[in-house]
Amino acid sequence: MDINKLMKQAGEMQAKMQEMQESLADIEATGEAGGGMVKVVMNGKGYAKAVAIERSLMKEDEAEILEDLIAAAINDAKSKLEEETQARMKEMTQGLPLPPGMKLPF
Repeated sequence: MDINKLMKQAGEMQAKMQEMQESLADIEATGEAGGGMVKVVMNGKGYAKAVAIERSLMKEDEAEILEDLIAAAINDAKSKLEEETQARMKEMTQGLPLPPGMKLPF
């Protein structure tokens, strides 16, 4: 294999990785729980951007239920972000000569 070609591909991959990291901040995912009674919007870096809670859940005797629903909505949003990130990474690395089973980022 030509070392110059390999170095060029490595440079291209590095530039694509940088572009990908910058674009991840623009991704948003909304996680829901309790049939949409709790919603959490997260950005691509995993930070919560917004939380919406159905007002009927805001009762003192339902605090534990509300806490569980918030955690579930956060986990749902995180799962959606991971799926989107993996899809974008797969698209970006398509056609690159990576060894079988190698995943990015490292």
